[in-house]
Amino acid sequence: MNADGPDEAVAMLGARLREVRLRRRETLDSLAGRSGLTKSFLSKLERGHASVSMGALLRICAALDVQLAEIMNGPEGRLVRAGALTQVALGGEGLTEYQLTPADEHRLQVLLSEIKPGGGSGQEYYTFPVEVEFVHVIRGQLTVSLEDEVYELAAGDSLTFVSVPHAFHNPGPDPATVMWVVTPALPTNQPRKSS
Repeated sequence: MNADGPDEAVAMLGARLREVRLRRRETLDSLAGRSGLTKSFLSKLERGHASVSMGALLRICAALDVQLAEIMNGPEGRLVRAGALTQVALGGEGLTEYQLTPADEHRLQVLLSEIKPGGGSGQEYYTFPVEVEFVHVIRGQLTVSLEDEVYELAAGDSLTFVSVPHAFHNPGPDPATVMWVVTPALPTNQPRKSS
């Protein structure tokens, strides 16, 4: 996994958001007003000079009327080799994330997160438009905060929950490696390919 990855992923995310905004003939001013974020921040994000919390990213997607999955860069094909992982940016700080399931898989979605100490989804709670989320800590520690509950997970621990407002971070001194499974996969507005 590439140590320089997060910057590349943030740049790709910013470029995709800018592309969607321009395609929809949306100005930074109007997007700022509808997302509750500043024009300056959005400009920095589009240029790859700022990271965004998962909650704020979901608000931007809602303001642009685009599904999060449509700005991700999922892998093609059924086989995903370890040396060819596809990096995605879902917001947050101190994260490098990879999608392990193909972009056209709609039944479930599996993500692998490398989380630096102190890194995570950000302060703002967020909710994915899915039914169930599963998280498994492969290495390190992870704190998952749900609406009224906080779970401290260590290597080998797993947590399954109905998708409710939540946030997560790595409270430990070492990087954490975490696998996430969501079902169904994050939705898209694009038509599904017939098999």
